[in-house]
Amino acid sequence: MDVVAIVNPISGAGLDPTVANRRVAFIRDELSRRGERVSIHLTERGGHAAELAAAAAAAHADLVIVWGGDGTLNEAGGALAGTATALAMIPAGSGNGLAHALRVPKDPGRALELALTAPDRPMDVGVIGSRRFLNVAGIGADARIARVFNQRARGRRGRWPYLVIGVREGCRYRAADYRVRLDGTDVHSRALLIAFANGREYGMGAILAPSAELDDGLLEAFVIEDRSVLARFRDARHLIGGTVLKAPGVVQKKVRRAVVESAAPIEYHVDGEPGCAEGRLEIGVLPRALRVKGAV
Repeated sequence: MDVVAIVNPISGAGLDPTVANRRVAFIRDELSRRGERVSIHLTERGGHAAELAAAAAAAHADLVIVWGGDGTLNEAGGALAGTATALAMIPAGSGNGLAHALRVPKDPGRALELALTAPDRPMDVGVIGSRRFLNVAGIGADARIARVFNQRARGRRGRWPYLVIGVREGCRYRAADYRVRLDGTDVHSRALLIAFANGREYGMGAILAPSAELDDGLLEAFVIEDRSVLARFRDARHLIGGTVLKAPGVVQKKVRRAVVESAAPIEYHVDGEPGCAEGRLEIGVLPRALRVKGAV
């Protein structure tokens, strides 16, 4: 088997400068012990994982193993969609939403074992604007939180900073008016957030769409109306229990296509990576476009 490993030296590393070398040595030694060929690359900048994954697919690699978080997986998986090269992961980010959906263990040894031995399965890939996503894309409050979180320096990310940012933005975020078309159903809303879920959860146990399936050719769309600051925090508890539909002011629909329009710039994210669009975003899905290794 021809294997390419893409290692993010920052994801989950804190300020430890030895993490990258240890991850490279671990992969090299484990695959050598199994008699597998592997080419190992460290990411150096945003977009680099996508370049490395595209090159691996062009070289007809059988498998790309990504050691990193949701952002690194987003880049690599988006580049591999539509190719014969499979994606596997060793989770190392703050959220690890896709890894949770696929039941990939956090332990590197067990995750690597799964990457090399589990059968691969097809999964859908979402598209918002010109960008692809594997797990969740969002517009509004979650996109603002993602943008602020991604501005933090190396060693200053993780669960606690994410929660602090979430509370702060939950207090001060100002909602916008949107026109949303969900497979022909029109929704007009002053929305706190609009989300499109391929997987079940954002990460860190925040379950948005418990019934989402990764390979059904559909996205679960949510339009969540704005509410008072107190109600925002009261209703946030539904993410922990996976009961978002029990909160007031929630429209949910399984869709193949959607359009979101606003008079204001649209702040959005793909798998936690921020973006901004002017006025209009089209959302779609590429059914079963990516081969992925997971425990489900």
